[in-house]
Amino acid sequence: MKVSDKDVAYVADLANLELTGEERARMLRDLNSILEYVARLAELETDKVPPMAQVSDRYDVDESRRGSNRFAYAIREDIEHGLRPSLPHDVAVKNAPDTNGTFFEVPKVIER
Repeated sequence: MKVSDKDVAYVADLANLELTGEERARMLRDLNSILEYVARLAELETDKVPPMAQVSDRYDVDESRRGSNRFAYAIREDIEHGLRPSLPHDVAVKNAPDTNGTFFEVPKVIER
């Protein structure tokens, strides 16, 4: 799969970005380079590679442990009983500065 100049222009328009011709060409080159690298990674045989909790030793590693146990801090308990209850609607809109009683009202931030 390759990104075309038309794709870059379309995404820039969605993001409300005005790119120069040079910026569009650089973006096109960079995006295609990323996709080529991802395609190369997809060719790797990873069936026998154990999953990792963290790929970097920079963050809160327990140096007293070895192997994947070093990252035990990153493992969380699974929630077995489904989703947690959400905030009741009336409580959610109660403190909103602008509401019509059902939805939050916010100023328009994108103009075309």
